[in-house]
Amino acid sequence: MFLETLLAHTKNPKETVLLIDGDLYLYRAAAASEEEIDWGNDVWSLMSDLKEAKRIFQGFIDDICESLDCGNFIVAFSDRDNFRHDIDPTYKGGRRKIRKPVGYRELVKWSKDTYRCHTEPLLEADDVLGICGSAPDFDVIMVSDDKDLKSIPGSLYRPMSGEFSVISKQQADKSFLKQALMGDITDGYGGCPGVGEKTAERILAKDPTWSAVVNEYSKKSLGHDHALVQARLARILRFEDWDDQKHQIKLWTPPQSPRGRVNNDKVA
Repeated sequence: MFLETLLAHTKNPKETVLLIDGDLYLYRAAAASEEEIDWGNDVWSLMSDLKEAKRIFQGFIDDICESLDCGNFIVAFSDRDNFRHDIDPTYKGGRRKIRKPVGYRELVKWSKDTYRCHTEPLLEADDVLGICGSAPDFDVIMVSDDKDLKSIPGSLYRPMSGEFSVISKQQADKSFLKQALMGDITDGYGGCPGVGEKTAERILAKDPTWSAVVNEYSKKSLGHDHALVQARLARILRFEDWDDQKHQIKLWTPPQSPRGRVNNDKVA
């Protein structure tokens, strides 16, 4: 089972586990260790000092453990395949044209040989953090500066600002709905046309429900199904979105009322 990754390294399920966004911070370490070299006669090359990248990443890990007074951690990495491509094949399509820092893949291999790491088939690192960070019966602190993790109910530490927060389900649900409205151009899904952060905040301040999201899409002549696709792309998986026995994703669907209708007043 997926959560056995935690159990395997935790004698007591209540022992704190740090789940670190390896995609984000290893990328930054790799980028910081790149160097341009001018050989003259308009000949340039790009090199990377992997020893320096490893030193940066190790120092980052040490700082996190010291700041949170916890040495029990797991580094999460994204799988090469992504379930969101089955929802929309263009998801993160623009990122394929952006090169990784020199030596990045070798650094990932080194990290997996050096630290306790986890990659789950079809999931992004965010999903690994989200599932484990919202799981009951575990004391997990998600470590990431990615704003998307604010849509997960649980403990989140943002190293760049030093911010530690405990996100309630209500706060997480509102953040999720906000992202479903705004979309994320860098991830390749546009959300509701013309809706930015301020507009999304204004809409949800009055009515923080799925019905408010659908209503905004309908104003742009876009139906419920289109809104649902955008929401599923925006949704960082939570514990309830994952079948741990079958290793299967449960795509988010607005909850059903007892009469079988979609209940727009709850996000779940």
